[in-house]
Amino acid sequence: MRRPGTEDFRQFAAGRTSHLYRSACLLTSGDTHLAEDLVQDTLGRMYALWGRVHRIDNPAGYAQTVLVRAFLSHARRRSAGERPTGELPDSAAPTGGDPALRVALLDALSQLAPKDRAVVVLRYWEDRSVEETADVMNVSSAAVRTRTVRALARLRQQLGSSGAELAAR
Repeated sequence: MRRPGTEDFRQFAAGRTSHLYRSACLLTSGDTHLAEDLVQDTLGRMYALWGRVHRIDNPAGYAQTVLVRAFLSHARRRSAGERPTGELPDSAAPTGGDPALRVALLDALSQLAPKDRAVVVLRYWEDRSVEETADVMNVSSAAVRTRTVRALARLRQQLGSSGAELAAR
């Protein structure tokens, strides 16, 4: 027997999966397998509460919040420090842009602490305000501003002049 709203959820999931996946890839610094797991976890949680979704003003925004919180929860686990080795996987779809810049940015993001990385992704990839980012991460606005300044300084330090050279191409 099907749950009510199953078809609505399928349409929602089909429309949001690629966006959630791109955000998850940034959060995980290019770990596509973990990104897929986070998206699946997010969609599973969304499906579990889909019958009550009418009380949520913005289901897409809520799904993004669930994704970030799932990432932060994963990052707190002891096994989250393990890093796969080897090369980045080949992409089936055209990536667009400069691959060297993409790799440099993903590498620099991977050097950030998980909460700092989440702030950067939410503020600059998702284009969220300080208050929205604070709400998603369940911290104060001051903490978001502090983490943003710290994370951007660390990114500038890591990328140095190579970041400007890559972006100028």
